[in-house]
Amino acid sequence: MTGLEHFNTLDPKPKLSVVGAGPGDPDLITVKAIKALKDADVVLYDALISSELLDYCKPETEKIYVGKRPGESHSQDAINFLIVEKAYMYGHVVRLKGGDPFIFGRGMEEIEYAKSFGLETAYIPGISSSVAAAGYANIPLTTRGVSESFWVITGTKTDGSLSNDLEMALQTSATIVVLMGMNKLSQISAICQRIGKEHLPVAIIQNGTQTQQKVGVGVAKDLKEIAENNQLSNPAVIILGEVVKYADLAELSTISKNAGNNQ
Repeated sequence: MTGLEHFNTLDPKPKLSVVGAGPGDPDLITVKAIKALKDADVVLYDALISSELLDYCKPETEKIYVGKRPGESHSQDAINFLIVEKAYMYGHVVRLKGGDPFIFGRGMEEIEYAKSFGLETAYIPGISSSVAAAGYANIPLTTRGVSESFWVITGTKTDGSLSNDLEMALQTSATIVVLMGMNKLSQISAICQRIGKEHLPVAIIQNGTQTQQKVGVGVAKDLKEIAENNQLSNPAVIILGEVVKYADLAELSTISKNAGNNQ
């Protein structure tokens, strides 16, 4: 975009802050994110954001819900338009996104769009559910002698398919975290079985870090049954790897039983 130089004299200057809200527990938001919310003139927030976080805003701050749950019509194009419109109307727009905006959060897309219209931009990291949900279930993503790395993989690409990276990751000893993969449980299970990882310990964690967190554990070939038996659904994180054996003792007994019955 060109011809935006005259907007540089606006006060307040149009600005976008893309802010990570963390994995769900409102206490896990960062101090810097809270400062941004307190300064915001407009907040555009997603579906999985704790409503408590909006209490940090000034009373006059405009709060706009732009969630993308099934059946909701907030397209990315519409959100991008709102960012620029509200920034030029009021000043500081905070785009409040679940987890970390740069982990499958389209945060960079929004920053690049805002920059193309002359907005100042800032990125404030958030704690990702890919790490925190496992931790709250007592599952370390890495631990000495068991797993020396981890992969974070999307379960649903733009075209709706499962990432091909999953099969590559399963060739290693790394812990695998699958986000947005609950509608791919059968496919994930089939891939594990095809490459001989049918007894790999797995966990499904719904509403990670929140008071209503639910966890189901077992082995890879039973992923769909784990979800059904524990009534697990979105939003959820799927963990695959030997580190799942560090889960709470009650959950560990489920792993042992399932593995023993399927040897």
